[in-house]
Amino acid sequence: MSTPFIRNHQYNVIKKQAEFLQRTLRTVADRSVLETVRFSAVTKIVEAFPMLTEEQKQMLSQIASFETAYDFQRYLGALEGYLEPFPPITTKQIEKLFPKNKKLKVPDLASINFRYVTYLSWVDIASNKLFIVYPHEGRFIGIEGRITPTNKKGYCLFCNRHQELAFFSVKTKSANASPDNFSMYGHYVCLENQGCNHSITDTGALERFLLSVGK
Repeated sequence: MSTPFIRNHQYNVIKKQAEFLQRTLRTVADRSVLETVRFSAVTKIVEAFPMLTEEQKQMLSQIASFETAYDFQRYLGALEGYLEPFPPITTKQIEKLFPKNKKLKVPDLASINFRYVTYLSWVDIASNKLFIVYPHEGRFIGIEGRITPTNKKGYCLFCNRHQELAFFSVKTKSANASPDNFSMYGHYVCLENQGCNHSITDTGALERFLLSVGK
């Protein structure tokens, strides 16, 4: 049985390099250039993983030998069996992350394919609030904040795509201040979280944001 070792954002790195390599194969005839691009693709994929066994590294490095669209499609399909899904979570666990929100509307977890989820998020349209749940060091972080559409495109903090953005602002307790003293911390993020999850290739910015505003 396959042992999962590829997280969603790492799989997105692999997909991105596969797409770039295919475009290069269609447009470049110079063999030396192609070899350089193949080497670069493998390097970027391997660098996306903090730890790999030699067998896993060899499996991922196979991308350098492919020539046809079918080869790449079969490769990506085979790697899906090694995807490490978002950790199991229940509605009750999510509710405990947001204890002050007595009318929390949790999404239908059964309808979500957690293999392709880096962070779980949803918008409560009635309150204009965005909720994010993220696994970090064996626990879940849950944050909520106001979401305001900007009606303009820009780069999302989480996935770095050029997409229609919303401003996500989170109320945080000010350091060394009274309990009633709060500050606001915000950033621009994608309005469409599924596309964001399918595009995110690095969790660094996401984690820094969540840890800066999390409890």
